[in-house]
Amino acid sequence: MEKSNEKLILLTGIFVSALTISNVIAGKLVNIGPFLVPVAVLCYPITFAVTDIVSEVYGKRTAQKMVWTGFFTSLILVIYSQIAVFYPPASIFANNEAFVKVFGSTPRIVLASILAYILSQTHDVWAFHFWKKVTRGSHLWLRNNLSTMVSQFIDTLTFITVAFAGTIPGNVLVQMIFSQYVVKLIMALIDTPFVYLGVKLISGQWTVKEGS
Repeated sequence: MEKSNEKLILLTGIFVSALTISNVIAGKLVNIGPFLVPVAVLCYPITFAVTDIVSEVYGKRTAQKMVWTGFFTSLILVIYSQIAVFYPPASIFANNEAFVKVFGSTPRIVLASILAYILSQTHDVWAFHFWKKVTRGSHLWLRNNLSTMVSQFIDTLTFITVAFAGTIPGNVLVQMIFSQYVVKLIMALIDTPFVYLGVKLISGQWTVKEGS
């Protein structure tokens, strides 16, 4: 039981770290090949992989608790980033303008992230267990990808719209939604072996049926 709790704490730490980092860096737009995406797209998909591992090994209730832990972590980030922005700088601190420019945009980014996060992660946990019931515990790769693909679309549409609507042209907004979703789909396919590996390492055995 103690070792199991240690592994769950580690997974929760990875989950919260990936979520927090994504919230902080999401304001920067980058090109990945032909796709225009927030740089957080390189980090945020980790949260879905971790959610699926926890769902598979520890069950739906534990996964939902982890999702809510991430929610409160994001709220704390918003509160403290605003305290940092509005608290008067020391006279020798010459970079306050840059600091405010970076972290002053955090509330909208995090608000968009929180809304997208709650909708997509709640769906991901629900869908994972829906497909687990349908497949009778087999085909982890199928459950992982079916739940994540829809969840990533919900996340992408919500986050890009709330975070960037009105600040960039409409055609760029649509391009970003399409681009980010394509990149996330690719990363969802790539993370499947890591989900299997995570389940193996955490549970000590494959939780899917032979041949799945």
